[in-house]
Amino acid sequence: MRVTIERSNLLKSLNHVHRVVERRNTIPILSNVLIRTADNELQLKATDLDLEVFEKVPAMVEQSGATTVPAHMLFDIVRKLPEGAEVMLAVEPDANTFRVAAGRSRFSLQMLPEGDFPDITAGAFSHSFKIAASALARLIECTQFAISTEETRYYLNGIYLHTLEEGGELHLRAVATDGHRLARAQMKAPAGSEGMPGVIVPRKAVGEIQKLVEDPEAIVTIELSDTKIRITVGPVVLTSKLIDGTFPDYNRVIPTGNDKKLVMDRAGFAAAVDRVSTISSERGRAVKMQLSDGLLVLTVNNPDSGSATEELPVGYEAAALEIGFNSRYLLDITGQLSGEEAIFMLADPGSPTLIRDSSDSGAIYVLMPMRV
Repeated sequence: MRVTIERSNLLKSLNHVHRVVERRNTIPILSNVLIRTADNELQLKATDLDLEVFEKVPAMVEQSGATTVPAHMLFDIVRKLPEGAEVMLAVEPDANTFRVAAGRSRFSLQMLPEGDFPDITAGAFSHSFKIAASALARLIECTQFAISTEETRYYLNGIYLHTLEEGGELHLRAVATDGHRLARAQMKAPAGSEGMPGVIVPRKAVGEIQKLVEDPEAIVTIELSDTKIRITVGPVVLTSKLIDGTFPDYNRVIPTGNDKKLVMDRAGFAAAVDRVSTISSERGRAVKMQLSDGLLVLTVNNPDSGSATEELPVGYEAAALEIGFNSRYLLDITGQLSGEEAIFMLADPGSPTLIRDSSDSGAIYVLMPMRV
């Protein structure tokens, strides 16, 4: 194999694929990236057996071939090469080492045979549809912060993606919860998503998809089966296994009878919560909200360091109420709201609170209170 490629093109592709590779691997081949040539292009593939990223990039192929080399090592080498460099990749005649050359720099890397590289993409996909990258990015941004990290409840370790009919219209909905908070976002269902299986996309795959949809003008192709999801964005194809589990009936925890309405400036509220929570301890992040007619008082008490209070004018006309929340969770949710106003629908100090985005009716959040 012998191929020449522009450094920036190679680096961009390696940046997409090398992130999938775990730094520590008990299986040596999983530390490697598969490099294969085709007609005037270089193909790169990496996997951790649950997630696979494939990308093709234009290149000048002098001699075709395929091999695998350490992914992070190759990425670091290309990253440190001078900008604008032409990079030559070649398998040495002895077929034991892989050569990377640019300018006066020469590197020789150990290889493992292409035949040992696993393939997880086999299998048919029952549903396929296209979606704007900006719309998919919005679904992910609104929900991914609420993905659980508790491995024992593995079915909460991802975003639940499904379709449902509401108000005579079919919606594509994304939901995530960790038991303390819930995030739900939706959009009009794209053509082709009708009847798709409800799937749980794992946290790691969600993070990689989020990086691939940074160009809002791009069109994303999503293919689904009961066990896998495949995302195609331009020359990049990401395939991931889905979480094999049943997502809980989240509608049961979305409150419907909360009648105490609190309306406030989102940015002002977030800044105030951030200020008073400076005094909270790492263990106890509780912030108390005292509500009375037109006024919100935020209080944080830390026995080890002191206390903090701040008053905010708000729109609130219901009965006086004291309720506590985790300040980190409050900031996570307000950070997702796109409107100028945050709308809290409250019931009592022990019941979940519903939070709405004033400019996005499809996004709602549920937050469990804390004792304060």
